Amino acid sequence: MLKTAVGSLDDRDEEDEEDMRDGEVPFYVNRGGIPMDEETWERMWRHVARIHPTEDLGKSIRGATDLPKIPIPSVPTYQPTTTIPQRLEAIQKYIRDLQYNHTGTQFFEIKKTRPLTGLLDIAKDMVREALPIKCLEAVILGIHLTNNMPGVERFPLSFKSQFSGNHFHHIVLGVHSGGRFGALGMSRREELMFKPLEFRTLMDLVEEFQAAYRGYWHTLRKIRIGQYVSHDPHSVEQIEWKHSILDLDKLSRDELRRELDRHTRDMRLKIGKPPPSPTKDRRNSMGSPHKAPASPMRRISRIEKRPSAEKKVLDQQSSADMNAYQIRV
Repeated sequence: MLKTAVGSLDDRDEEDEEDMRDGEVPFYVNRGGIPMDEETWERMWRHVARIHPTEDLGKSIRGATDLPKIPIPSVPTYQPTTTIPQRLEAIQKYIRDLQYNHTGTQFFEIKKTRPLTGLLDIAKDMVREALPIKCLEAVILGIHLTNNMPGVERFPLSFKSQFSGNHFHHIVLGVHSGGRFGALGMSRREELMFKPLEFRTLMDLVEEFQAAYRGYWHTLRKIRIGQYVSHDPHSVEQIEWKHSILDLDKLSRDELRRELDRHTRDMRLKIGKPPPSPTKDRRNSMGSPHKAPASPMRRISRIEKRPSAEKKVLDQQSSADMNAYQIRV
């Protein structure tokens, strides 16, 4: 559901509270979506009057007939000869042109548990409304805009950093094509979003982000990496956001490289692997007289074996953690 502003302090989420501490101004929630209903419209104008008591902005703006039209960015189009790196740069420019959402408003209701097809529908809303976005919306939008590029594999890449005793979260869309890695995204900081398709390994890409964080006096604590995202626009699969969780405080540089190389191999194994057949799954669930019952021993996944993976964190976090993705430096 499309939202246009932020609610009372009682129901504000953690990210909105951070915005308040940063001096941002809360708006009202428009639960009716777009187009905005008359009651919400008037409440927002009353809010304008409160924060600008010495200026008659309401009359000067509402009564004006010659206000400039707000430019709406155009979705990039390509010639057949346009290379993949050039296409990714054009997509990043489009994401940047939408501008960073500084308001604290959650314009688009994104839940990580939604199937891929539902998230792509939200991305279409982003294109249609052309509203400012934050980092998580940029990841969903990047998946949508690269979905018709079968030679480009996409995966979520998120970071947890620490600065002055506080922790901050950020996420970008990792991309891989032609044996090189890069990234698409949105951030308040130029160095924490787009990375051209020129990094030979996933380790090289991660070290580039580490250096960017150091440039803003942040210490990178954890990295979460998902699996490749399907190119099927009708897929009901959920995005695997956290296939690997790497605790940088517990890993040496060589250990980190090994973990990232292992994750790269895991992602390659997923390419071309068809989804399970519903008919086959239903037959197996009903039981087959020709097959022995499944072993009660559960196979331990690789992520549970890794010393750097923190399964407890995965169990404790809910889908609400997507609101935490914002960098403040």
